Order: sequence, then C-alpha cells, then structure tokens
Amino acid sequence: MKIRMLVEMPEGSARNGEPWPAEGDCVDLPTAEAAHLVASGVAEEVTDAAPAEQPPAEPRRSRRKTPESEEE
Repeated sequence: MKIRMLVEMPEGSARNGEPWPAEGDCVDLPTAEAAHLVASGVAEEVTDAAPAEQPPAEPRRSRRKTPESEEE
C-alpha cells in the first residue's frame, strides 16, 4: 500500500534499520503496517488518482469538549 507521510518522525527513528521517510514523502509499505499508520493519522493513503506532487494534507485533530465549553 502506498502512503504519504503527514508528520516528521523523531530524529533517529528507524523502520527495519532504515530512516523513516520525511514528511510529505511517499513510500510503499506492507498493507497492515500502512493501514496502521493511516488509522493513527501519521500518514495518508496515496491512490493513482492523487498525484504525488499534491501537497500533504494537514493531519486532522479532534476537539474534546470541556465542561467550560458546554456552558457557553
């Protein structure tokens, strides 16, 4: 499965002895590993319809409701 990295991994991080791809780089990984990275928001799946030159999408962030925000 081809993915595009959405985040920069910490310096010194390695995958199978090789440095992780940089943010925005595309890499082909085994499906299970790629799906895990996509589900965790670290990467996005790259399809043939999405050109590699497309800038990386911003990672989605969820907002938690706090008791103060419910009172407003």
